[in-house]
Amino acid sequence: MDAESPDRLTVLHILALGPVGGLPRVVEALATGQSRQGHNVHVAAVLGPNDADHPLVQALQAAGVVAIPVVVPDRGYRRERALIADLCLRLRPHLVHTHGYRSDVVDAPVARALGLPVVTTVHGFTGGDWKNQVYEALQRRAFRRFDAVVAVSRRLAEELARTGVRPDRIHRVPNAWSGTPAPLERAAARRALGITGDRFQIGWVGRVSAEKGPDILLEALARLGHLPYTASILGAGRDRVRLERTISATELAWRIRWHGTVPDAGRLLTAFDLFVLSSRTEGMRAASSCSSVQARTSMATSSSCQGFSSCPRKRLATTSRFSHSARS
Repeated sequence: MDAESPDRLTVLHILALGPVGGLPRVVEALATGQSRQGHNVHVAAVLGPNDADHPLVQALQAAGVVAIPVVVPDRGYRRERALIADLCLRLRPHLVHTHGYRSDVVDAPVARALGLPVVTTVHGFTGGDWKNQVYEALQRRAFRRFDAVVAVSRRLAEELARTGVRPDRIHRVPNAWSGTPAPLERAAARRALGITGDRFQIGWVGRVSAEKGPDILLEALARLGHLPYTASILGAGRDRVRLERTISATELAWRIRWHGTVPDAGRLLTAFDLFVLSSRTEGMRAASSCSSVQARTSMATSSSCQGFSSCPRKRLATTSRFSHSARS
């Protein structure tokens, strides 16, 4: 697209970055895709003082997207709003796209006050402690004031309509998968994870918190009895200590390896014979789910998982068929 084309948009994405979570990868894929189509794309990444070299900033810059670190102190909301206002005035984007409850609540009103169209994407709700629930309640109220609200699954779209978002402003757009980075060969992926031997290997990737359903995985594994398998959990989160304590006196304690946060975990799914997606709240996990299908790794989903109608079902299974998958 020519730089002077009337169809070329200037888009400003805003998100607050934390140490874990899949949101940065989603924004990276979206921003990179828009840039490849010829649009003028900027990503404002709200960071703490010690996080200025976040991997997302580096990945965006390598892809030719303008990444702008917005470094603020803890709870520096006034400073954050001032920096976002300055950025909006300087760029004058055609639209501002916020991601996550902090950006929806803190930053979107700044752009709206400047007369800029504001869009948000809703990926799901995590629940958690009372503080997080307050944040999400504020976010749900904020959705009503957006010009457009994108939901990544049908269930989320229906939930947004029930909670007061105008139906004509809700747009259901399932997560996409960019196709990169390419998965490693099976042997290389297993070496990277320290997996040895030829036991049936089950894998799970995500934030270890209730909405991702790691407890569903553990419950399903407990039903496999003495079948010859081991499992890998890739990810960190607030529920890890509690879950480890729960299984400490059971056979699962030696069958499961907790790997913690693993960069580019999607490349390693080829290490597994079965990949489990147990999320309770979100739509199709773009990088994890589709790359596992491409890599010919079987997948199991919980019955509550949404958004898989567009994925090939040849290699999908439900957790109720875990035993059959492990025996196959």
